[in-house]
Amino acid sequence: MTTDPAAKQPGRPCSIAAALQVLGEKWALLAVRELFYGNHRFERIVRNTGAPRDRLTARLRALEEAGVVERRQYQERPARFEYHLTEAGQELAPVAHALRVWGDRWAVDEPPVTLHHHGHPVDAVWTCRSCGEELARDGLELEIHSPGWRREGPVED
Repeated sequence: MTTDPAAKQPGRPCSIAAALQVLGEKWALLAVRELFYGNHRFERIVRNTGAPRDRLTARLRALEEAGVVERRQYQERPARFEYHLTEAGQELAPVAHALRVWGDRWAVDEPPVTLHHHGHPVDAVWTCRSCGEELARDGLELEIHSPGWRREGPVED
């Protein structure tokens, strides 16, 4: 990525805000979902997301510019392309999974899809890579790196 979206955000400098600048629109995340599901062609992505064609085109272009997806030509005449996740896009797997899990619990009566790993349903946990412990909010500490900011907000002059 060539620009720092966090620099353009009002309020606290924040990687979440910067990520939402790229991914925070519904059609962007649903397009990423379809790519995870193996649907790479525009027509399938349109059908499966329900997105208006012009909106989806704009979102895919923005995701391409942000380095989340790449277009690959699969036909010369007429020129036709598929969309594939880049390394940055692949790293959205835990984000997509977390949204699906939250939606299964809080937004739908019955999960519309399930994810399996070697034949069993996935029940992923958030763990610390350094020590292997499962993470919980009460064990986390926030360290602020942005000059002029603290946890409560901007430092008062």
